[in-house]
Amino acid sequence: MRIPFFHLKEQTNAIRAEVDGAIADVIDNTAFVLGPALGRFEESFATFCGTKHCIGTSCGTSALHAALLAYGIGSGDEVITVANTFIATVEAIAMTGATPVIVDVLEDTALLDPATLAAAVTERTKAVIPVHLFGQCCDMAPIMEIASKHGLVVIEDSCQAHGARYRGKRSGSLGHAAAFSFYPSKNLGAFGEGGAITTDDDDVAAKIRGLRHHGQIVKNEHSILGYNYRLHSLQAAVLGVKLKYLDGWNERRRALAQRYQSNLEGSGFWTAARHPDCEPVYHLFPIARTDIQTVGKALKEAGIGWGQHYPVPVHLQPAFAYLGYSEGDCPVAERLMNTSLTLPMFPELIEEQVDEVCRVLTGIPSA
Repeated sequence: MRIPFFHLKEQTNAIRAEVDGAIADVIDNTAFVLGPALGRFEESFATFCGTKHCIGTSCGTSALHAALLAYGIGSGDEVITVANTFIATVEAIAMTGATPVIVDVLEDTALLDPATLAAAVTERTKAVIPVHLFGQCCDMAPIMEIASKHGLVVIEDSCQAHGARYRGKRSGSLGHAAAFSFYPSKNLGAFGEGGAITTDDDDVAAKIRGLRHHGQIVKNEHSILGYNYRLHSLQAAVLGVKLKYLDGWNERRRALAQRYQSNLEGSGFWTAARHPDCEPVYHLFPIARTDIQTVGKALKEAGIGWGQHYPVPVHLQPAFAYLGYSEGDCPVAERLMNTSLTLPMFPELIEEQVDEVCRVLTGIPSA
C-alpha cells in the first residue's frame, strides 16, 4: 500500500465544477486585481474567523510583514517568537528592521512556553508572534496577560491553523491581528500563493490595505511606502469555494489524528498533546523518537510518504547567525526538531492507510 504524504488531486476533483465556475466568473468580468471575488472572500473569511476585517495578501510572509509594519514595528524594536517555526515568521520580523528574539517551547505541545516569553521581555520588546504550529492554538490566555502587562502587540501566526479554536474562539481572533497562509497544502489552500490578515482594529486594517497596494490608502495618493502584496482575485475565488468545506475537512483531520493517537499509544513515539482548551485542525501530525532517521527509512521502504517540519531551528539557521544564538539555547525545540518527522495527514486519507502507517511504525525496533 503506497501512501502519499499529501494528496491534492482528489480534493480538487471533488469541487472542480464549483472552482471552474468561480474562476470563469473572474475571467468573464476581467476583474483580476482587487475585484469582487476578493471582496467576497475577505468578508466570508472575516466572518469565519469572527473578526471585523480580513485583508487578502500575496502570501503568509507578506501578511506577517504587513501586520508588523501596520503596528509600527521597526528598527530598534524586539519581537519575540519561537525557535520551531518556518523561517518566514522570523524573516518577517527582520524585514521590518526589528530584532527577532527566539524563545523555547513546551515539551508536550511544542508551542510557545509562556514562561520563556515572560523571561524574554525587555524594554525594547514591542510584539510577540505566537505560532499555532501543526494546527493547534497556543495557550493564549497567559500570552495575552503577559502582553497586556507589558503593552505588547500580539500577532498570531495562524498559517497552519485555519479554523482552529481556543476556548471557543477561532484562530485569527485571539490576538490583536493574525496572519494566514493559503499555500496549496494548507487546510485552506489556494491554487498557488496567497495569504491574509485578520483584525478587529479599523485603523490597522486601513493601514494594511494601503501597505498591500503600494501605499494607497486613498486612491492615487501614496501616503506611505507600500508594497505589491495583493491577493489575486483568481486565488480569492478558489478560496471562496473551498472555505465552505473547511470545517468538514478539519473534522475529518481530527478523526484521523485520533486514530493515529490511539494506534500509537504506548509505542514510545512522542506525539503533540492536545491542550484541553483547544480544538486543533491538524495541519500536520508530528511524531518524535531519538532514532528518527531509522524511522524515516522504514517508512520510505514501506512506500509511506513523510515530511520534516522543521529539522533546523530558526535560531541556528545561517541567515540568522548575526543574532548570536548557539546550540542549546532552545533545548526543547532543538530536541523535538532534531528527532521528529510528520506523517501523512489530509482529509482524503482513509482509516486503513492510517492503520498501515501505524503498523509499520510500531514494528520498528527502538534504538
